[in-house]
Amino acid sequence: MTLLPGKAPRGARQSRLRRYTETAMNAALLGGLVAACSYRLGLHGRLGVTRHSVALAPERRLARPLKIAFASDFHAGPPTHPGIFADLFARIDAERPDLLLLGGDYVHGPARYAEALCAALAACRPPLGKLAVFGNHDLITDHDLIERLFARAGVQMLVNRALALPAPFEGVSVCGMDDPWTGAPDGHATFAGAGPTRVLLMHAPDGLLRLDGHRFDVGFAGHTHGGQIATGDGTPLVMPRGPLSRPYHYGRFPVRDNGALIVSRGVGCSGIPVRINADPELVICTVQ
Repeated sequence: MTLLPGKAPRGARQSRLRRYTETAMNAALLGGLVAACSYRLGLHGRLGVTRHSVALAPERRLARPLKIAFASDFHAGPPTHPGIFADLFARIDAERPDLLLLGGDYVHGPARYAEALCAALAACRPPLGKLAVFGNHDLITDHDLIERLFARAGVQMLVNRALALPAPFEGVSVCGMDDPWTGAPDGHATFAGAGPTRVLLMHAPDGLLRLDGHRFDVGFAGHTHGGQIATGDGTPLVMPRGPLSRPYHYGRFPVRDNGALIVSRGVGCSGIPVRINADPELVICTVQ
C-alpha cells in the first residue's frame, strides 16, 4: 500500500463495516443484472455535456484556448452498466479535448472492476494527456492495482503533486490533491512547483478545506453525484459525507480568493443503479 511520509496508510480511515456493506450491496445487484435492466429502462439517466468557460486576467491569457474534459465517479462494478461508459467515451471522442481529467471513484468494489474502463481510456488520446486522482471508493480497495491498470492505459495519477503541461501551455499546471477523506491530502505538496495558472483536480469539494492557503484558477471535483436522487429542482435527497458536499453539491461556485470550483454529477451509480433528476455528465471547460 502506498504511504506518504508521516501519514497513516491511505484508505485506513475507512471502516470494515463500510467495506462489508459495499460487498453486500454489490451481491444484491446480481453481478450487474439489475444495472443492465436499469440502463435499458433509462434509469441511469441521460448522459449530457455541460460547458463552462474560464477567462484569465489579460496578462495571463493563454496562447490559445485550452479545452479540458472532466469526468468523475464511474463506479465500475455491479451498480453501473458499462453502456454508460461507452456513451461517455463517444462524447469525449466527439469533443476532441486537449486534456482529459478524471476525478476518482473508478470502482464500486474490487479494484479489478477498473478493467472495464481501460480499453476506452487507452483508445482516448487527447494531445496533452490524461491525468487522474483517486476517490474514496478507490482507496478502500487495491488502489495500487488501479494505478497500474491506468498507467497501461496512458493515465497518470496525481497524488498531491503538480504537473506542468507542455507547450504552448507551459505556464499551466494541473494540481492533483489526494482524497480528503480516505487519502492524505497535502495542499503544500499539491501546489509545489506549480506554474502561474493552476488547475485544481480533486475528488470531493471538501478538498477546499485542505488548500493550506494556495490558490487556483479553476477547480474540478465530483463525489456528490448531484445527490444521484434529487427532487425536480435538483435538490439532493441524500448526500455523501463531507461538510461541503451539500453546499457544493452540483454546479459552478465562486471560491473566495480563487477561481471557480466546478462540481460534476459524475457518470456512474453508487449503491443503487438509479439516477433521478441527476443525469450523468461530461464536463467541458475552456480556459483562455
